[in-house]
Amino acid sequence: MPGIDECLLEAMRLPGARGAALVDWTSGLALGAVGEFPGGDHEAAAAEAAEVARLTAEQRAFAPGGYDRNDGHDGQGGGGAADPPVEDLIISNRDSYHVLRFVPTSFDSSVFLHVWLARPDGNLALARIRLGEMAGRLVLG
Repeated sequence: MPGIDECLLEAMRLPGARGAALVDWTSGLALGAVGEFPGGDHEAAAAEAAEVARLTAEQRAFAPGGYDRNDGHDGQGGGGAADPPVEDLIISNRDSYHVLRFVPTSFDSSVFLHVWLARPDGNLALARIRLGEMAGRLVLG
């Protein structure tokens, strides 16, 4: 089970990866970061990505059917790990993709993996699959 550093290094092996970070979306702080980031500042990029993640996660329109914010799980009676209401976000622009993968945790699920991919080399389908696998194996704490 990889920790934060191992997970981020694995993310950097994705085709087109330019930068990767694990971010707490409630505080906007990067818990770890590797590579380069838009504007050259990984803390500013983490804070801005956290704002987008927080706004998305808090909107009922994007929650899965049956999600109840009060009990923190999907209504299936699972309890245990706190699942975030959104799996991932994909933001694209002219030259790059940003993939934000929310990480289920045993606490409040307020972290996500942020990978910045160069558009000519990036593969969104592969990035989503691999980030999902990484998020499932990531050990926090």
